[in-house]
Amino acid sequence: MRVSFSYVFQQNSDGSYTPRKGVQIGGITMGPGVSFGTGVNFGGFDVAKSVGKDLEIDEQPGLIIIKGVYN
Repeated sequence: MRVSFSYVFQQNSDGSYTPRKGVQIGGITMGPGVSFGTGVNFGGFDVAKSVGKDLEIDEQPGLIIIKGVYN
């Protein structure tokens, strides 16, 4: 399913990002309470470089699995 970046992540007032639900990226799972800044890379996925792009995901109850990024 194709969704916007903001469907999966919210930007915090300090510029960091937090997943809206549990997120799995390249086999790494993080909960919605985790926040991270620019330059953080999870399994080849750079969150900051994906801002404003669409993401390809699979969604399960309480978990979003990121499969790719549309350029």
